Amino acid sequence: MENKIIVLGAGIAGISAAYHAQQKYPHAQVKVFEKTNDWGGLCGGFYIKSDLGDFWFDHMVHLSFASNSYVQNTFHTSSKPIRHIPTPTNYYNNIWLKHPAQNNLYPLSTQEKVIALKDMIDNKNKKENLNNFEEWLRAQYGNYFTENFPLKYTRKYWSTEAKDLSTSWVSNRLYTPSLEEILQGAMSEQTPNTYYAQEMRYPESGQYRSFFKNLKDQINIIYNKEVCMIDTQEKSIFFSDGTKESYDHLISTIPITDMVNFVDKAPQEVIHAAQNLKATSTAIISLGFKRNDIAKNLWFYVYDEDKLFARVYSPSFKSPNNAPNGCSSLQAEIYFSDLKPLKNMINNQDAKTYLLNHTIEKFIQMGICKKEDIICQDFRILPYANVIFMHNMESHRSIVLKYLIDKKIISCGRFGEWDYLWSDQSFLSGKNAIEKIDL
Repeated sequence: MENKIIVLGAGIAGISAAYHAQQKYPHAQVKVFEKTNDWGGLCGGFYIKSDLGDFWFDHMVHLSFASNSYVQNTFHTSSKPIRHIPTPTNYYNNIWLKHPAQNNLYPLSTQEKVIALKDMIDNKNKKENLNNFEEWLRAQYGNYFTENFPLKYTRKYWSTEAKDLSTSWVSNRLYTPSLEEILQGAMSEQTPNTYYAQEMRYPESGQYRSFFKNLKDQINIIYNKEVCMIDTQEKSIFFSDGTKESYDHLISTIPITDMVNFVDKAPQEVIHAAQNLKATSTAIISLGFKRNDIAKNLWFYVYDEDKLFARVYSPSFKSPNNAPNGCSSLQAEIYFSDLKPLKNMINNQDAKTYLLNHTIEKFIQMGICKKEDIICQDFRILPYANVIFMHNMESHRSIVLKYLIDKKIISCGRFGEWDYLWSDQSFLSGKNAIEKIDL
């Protein structure tokens, strides 16, 4: 009898899982069910029409720096890459600094540099037995820099205070320069690129998701299929349109916090654990300009808390095919969560109107553009952006994942594993999920 493998979600992990299932088990029936009418998930995208042509945007900033040769070959066979040297910048109190800011303080005033450097040199914060992310930051960078840079950015990006985060996610994501590097960067702009990736890659055309379009074209995706219940004893999935589908093996990329609501009747311990798992959502504001010189970098970070957006990137800088000839584009990301509700950020006003106006107004104040440069705009919300590494997150995650495993459900992807996975890691997560199936 033919085995039926069902994959829930047509993002990069789901597409990878379905493709590798077909490769490993060519006689199995493999189907992907996607709740929306498009593929790509968080790595997907959209376009905005203008009088000058179409502007293409991704769902947030996506660039590949995969080191795994299999991932690179898969991506680059699907779409020829444009290769960028990442040189992001930082905006702080009307000043632009190279990234990372901690070893590129040169543009600051002499007075502020003296304060920051003296504090870094005299840093008496404990270096061991660090209990949270704030303690980690103070141990690395001293109090002044920490309070004026990463603590502010943490509130904007993670939607909570640094003391409420663990340090399990940090890894090499934050650079810890030597004293010599800090002093050099305070006295000169001639500093080396110390970003954790030395090359970023993006498809020439077709948005970021074209890196795995070849795989998508080889699998069977059924769209507009939203899961509402899963009977793991009967091995049936019920959809909101009234249909159902049986399965022999089930792989899910659905956020595990949602999955516990679909699967049978979860024990209270599992429900409680899922409720303690937090993630950010993102409001993305996308703007197209009738000038081609708006974007100066691939992306930049914004520390000022009067500007709600934490990060801004340029699709047209990533690839000129993302904008009409003679045009350019930017996309701003504003993060929120249960810990920092969107309604509190906009004073209960209409989110679309408020955040579009806010972003345009701040861009003009920052000298990025003029209002008359803008020829198209878009606002949308992505409900899942990043896993928040709250204290004890891993133990809550373990409880939920064990419950799903007991129900013979294999979870993969960023929110299926509930981890800080980049796109290449999510791709491999889908591939690895198939190794857990034994036909």
